[in-house]
Parts: sequence; structure tokens; C-alpha cells
Amino acid sequence: MFRPSHSLTVGNAKVTLEEGLRAIAGGETEIDLGDVVAVDSAAVATLLAWQCAALNQGLTLHFSSLPANLESLIDLYGVTELLAPTGVTVAASTLHH
Repeated sequence: MFRPSHSLTVGNAKVTLEEGLRAIAGGETEIDLGDVVAVDSAAVATLLAWQCAALNQGLTLHFSSLPANLESLIDLYGVTELLAPTGVTVAASTLHH
């Protein structure tokens, strides 16, 4: 399981993106975001890039323990369905449309 650090913002998105891509290239399919507390739009872009990388490898990526502020951004940008193909855990039930 890959666990990004407490921050996923423009300040560290490139490093975190690369760490996640390495994990996915190694076959990782679970990303636990439970430690993440600081996010901005770069977090959404990072999750989308990870999802794309996983799909390109034929993997189903699971996101777990999304913080509420990240769920709100995912909803705001309208990408819930892109980040939650069948079997992926994004707490869509807590999102308001």
C-alpha cells in the first residue's frame, strides 16, 4: 500500500506524483490517503495521473481514507467518476452534487 505524506499540494506534488508512479509501476493498486491533511488542486491532478498510469498498466487503483477536503475538490472538479471506476473506493456517498 502506498501512503503519501501529510501534504499533497503544488509544493510537493511532483515528488509525490513520482513516488506514486513508482509504486504503481511496481504493481501497487492501493493508495491510502489517510495521512494527507493539506491539499489543493494539485492533489486532484496527482490522483488523476495515478489513475491513468494504473489503467495503462491494466490495474484497478483503489483510493482509501480520502480526507473530506480532497473529496470536496474531487466533487468540485467533477472527476469523481474518473477516479472511481468500478471497484475503486472514493467515498462518493459523502459527496454532494
